[in-house]
Amino acid sequence: MANVAVYNMEGKEVGTIELNDAVFGVKVNEHLVHMAVVQQLANKRQGTQKAKTRSEVSGGGRKPWRQKGTGHARQGSIRAPQWTGGGMVFAPVPRDYSFKMNKKEKRAALKSVLTDKVQTQNLIVVDELKFDEIKTRNFVKVMENLNIQKGLVVMEDRDPNVIMSARNVKGVDTAVVNTMNVYDIMKAGKLVLTKAAVAKIEEVYA
Repeated sequence: MANVAVYNMEGKEVGTIELNDAVFGVKVNEHLVHMAVVQQLANKRQGTQKAKTRSEVSGGGRKPWRQKGTGHARQGSIRAPQWTGGGMVFAPVPRDYSFKMNKKEKRAALKSVLTDKVQTQNLIVVDELKFDEIKTRNFVKVMENLNIQKGLVVMEDRDPNVIMSARNVKGVDTAVVNTMNVYDIMKAGKLVLTKAAVAKIEEVYA
């Protein structure tokens, strides 16, 4: 099992914690990590592109002129694709880009990115993260103490004071254990976990 240092909010080392290899020491599966990232980005796509076909454009119910004897090419509707204002031939329609991953695959991908953060020494554990008031300055001070410019802070449960204090800090996001995902962890430079969050992650995913 890997041992990592535990820091307080002042950035001082106050102990160590032993991480469970079943979560933080697995074999990194790059394929599943890639799938999880693609899935999350695909699920975010709105897919709202739309254009009208000739059957959806208004008007054009009457044949513009008789079939023969006019000298013009025969036409059935002024809303055919070759007419100005007509419908589009192969018009794009709204589509759903999302796809599903198996639950075991998602868990394996999450364990892989957690393991990668440990192996690359981009995982920081803090004993606790508590603020008496909503103050961005206080949160920025903690990030400076921990030497973090870009990262993801994961807590055990939702703490409004921490979340609101971190809301306007550029490059730093917050999450709780049940909302963290592979993409956000991958995107973050440093992953900051509270001791309580580590315990909950090991309880859920071990």
